[in-house]
Amino acid sequence: MFIKDWKECKEITAGDNTLLRELLNPNKENLKLRYSLAYAMVKSGEITLAHRLKSSEVYYILEGEGEMYIDDEKGKVTSGQAVYIPPDSIQRIKNVGENDLTFLCIVDPAWRPEVEEIIE
Repeated sequence: MFIKDWKECKEITAGDNTLLRELLNPNKENLKLRYSLAYAMVKSGEITLAHRLKSSEVYYILEGEGEMYIDDEKGKVTSGQAVYIPPDSIQRIKNVGENDLTFLCIVDPAWRPEVEEIIE
């Protein structure tokens, strides 16, 4: 059995400036998964840098309010919502609430540094 607590994962600042804790990644641990899973946070008033992944990605919003930007589209997101981000889409998310915006990032196939490009 494999159990991992997000609080025990090292917090890093991702290339897009999201505060990130990687929970599952088969490229880093001996897991039979196609996808990776990370816990992410954007502080109030902040926006991530525009970036794109070669992989598809899903954000599942845990807490907070945000604006999601995918290519030329913009939409409001809040807790309990999932956002599908197609491969090669330019994406960013802005925290428009007063509290931290927290969400899960699911990348399939699993995230690797070479699949991400920062636009700004």
